[in-house]
Amino acid sequence: MTIMYGIPNCDTIKKAKKYLNDKNIEFTFHDYRKDGISADLIDQFFVQLGWENVLNKRGTTYRALTDEQKSTLNESSAKQYLLDAPAMIKRPIVIHQDSYYLGFKAAQYDEIFTL
Repeated sequence: MTIMYGIPNCDTIKKAKKYLNDKNIEFTFHDYRKDGISADLIDQFFVQLGWENVLNKRGTTYRALTDEQKSTLNESSAKQYLLDAPAMIKRPIVIHQDSYYLGFKAAQYDEIFTL
């Protein structure tokens, strides 16, 4: 089973979902805001992808952090920020055949979902 994690109003999520739908690839969408997120799930993401990769430093939520929060950022504080503000998680995260993938590029998905 393929699971995509994200928030539905994200443009990158929309592109990734369109790709999967266009290729008739079945997936489940996990909306952080509606379905929630747990510390255990964030731990899985950190182990599989690295905490620094999971943290979206380009978004407005991250930019709203204070300079002190950014300068003292570590795995533990990042985890708490992601629990408090899941929009700060880089999107999408896709789990397919027990492998974890981050972001969306059509060429990458072509490799992941070899048809």
